Amino acid sequence: MTRLLVGPFNRVEGDLEVSLDIAADRRVASAQVNATMYRGFEQILRGKAPHDALVYVPRICGICSVSQSVAAARALADLGGVAMPPNGQHATNLILATENLADHLTHFYLFFMPDFARPVYAAHAWHAEALRRFAPDTGEQVRAATAARQRWLTLLGTLGGKWPHTQSVEPGGSTRPIDAAERVRLLARVREFRAFLERHLFGAPLEAVAAIGTEDALWDWHAQDPLGGGDLRFFLTLARELDLARLGPGPGRYLSYGAYAQPEGGFALPGGVWHADTACLQAVDSAAITEDATHAWLADEGRTPLHPLAGQTRPDADKAGAYTWNKAPRLAGAVVETGAIARQLASGQPLVHAVVARHGGNVLTRVLARVLELARVVPLMEDWLRALRPTEAFCVPTVLPQQGSGVGLSEAARGSLGHWLVVQRGQIANYQIVAPTSWNFSPRDAAGTPGALEQALVGAPVREGEQTPVSVQHIVRSFDPCMVCTVH
Repeated sequence: MTRLLVGPFNRVEGDLEVSLDIAADRRVASAQVNATMYRGFEQILRGKAPHDALVYVPRICGICSVSQSVAAARALADLGGVAMPPNGQHATNLILATENLADHLTHFYLFFMPDFARPVYAAHAWHAEALRRFAPDTGEQVRAATAARQRWLTLLGTLGGKWPHTQSVEPGGSTRPIDAAERVRLLARVREFRAFLERHLFGAPLEAVAAIGTEDALWDWHAQDPLGGGDLRFFLTLARELDLARLGPGPGRYLSYGAYAQPEGGFALPGGVWHADTACLQAVDSAAITEDATHAWLADEGRTPLHPLAGQTRPDADKAGAYTWNKAPRLAGAVVETGAIARQLASGQPLVHAVVARHGGNVLTRVLARVLELARVVPLMEDWLRALRPTEAFCVPTVLPQQGSGVGLSEAARGSLGHWLVVQRGQIANYQIVAPTSWNFSPRDAAGTPGALEQALVGAPVREGEQTPVSVQHIVRSFDPCMVCTVH
């Protein structure tokens, strides 16, 4: 058994280090995932006025700041018993979806696909084409996607005033109303993004891609033009040849809180906990969420996992047995995976159901779920824009109580995000955040059970002489870590 320390990783948000034990057969026998920073937002928020959370939490991250805003606004709305008007809900969904889809585009073109341009794949017939499309900075499709992303994010100037650290999201809605002329311009920009996806990523209409319902239908669609018919088909070609469906297996339990709340109730993408072994969807019991700090550099007197409302975040940098700043979230004591794959399973997307039923959660199915979410959500955004009523309210006034608690559950691009706050005498007495990467990149818990990524890395092949194994890169990037949100 040999030890290999991999990190820091490039093309991820924040600092990440992974310690691997390599067996004699050149496969990973065990892994420990280290979130190497401590930032202390949960401590910073203590003693502040509750509404001040909306100023602080977007600054946790520069690429998913809206997600933090939405979760905080929902926690404050829960605290104050506030309901958004329909316009406010549609506008908030549009702001969140714009950021989430930008993340999906960035993940595919700038974070994940460039790994296939590495010299390690030079012997493959498709390598020259991968270089042409996805070489970092210079690849034709990388450059096209970067330009499309830049134009896409201009929506947030109209919808929210600015990005990142958008401040228009409130418990009572959105403070940036959209007039009729702006709605027309926004629809035009969404349709421009649709045209980019249909030409470059899919080579097909979004609705046709979202309607693919079986794995056989997917491969039939792929066979129409496996190298030239859009970048998703090219990815599928690589995934089949490299057997990515066998790389990075997940824990088999998938968590989604539900994405894009609707004015009439429910979610555009309903949530739940999907159990792959039984193909069963259960409701999320947020009271069963706990955080175990056994292997985190954080104080945990009594070593009792705590619900976030009672949680604590106090550094203990010399703690014995610790190896990360990330706690270990658990749902009813179990490891879960979150992300687009969980959202697609919970909301009943038939193709994701089919490929996960056959292959489980893995590198292929995680990436496929994120790409399919682009195809599903862009048409929803068009519907939300058409549903806006410019003469009606976008935000209602909010009065927060001096005492109480609130929970804000949302879906960021990378998965389930929760904010829990306790208010006493008009000030925040406790504020705890469980981010998507907190779930996926969690350390072992008190029982020694590894987190989702730690489990997924077991069995990954390591080539002779590799210091940053390409298989490990693929697995890590399939989860798309946002470490700064993890260590908030």
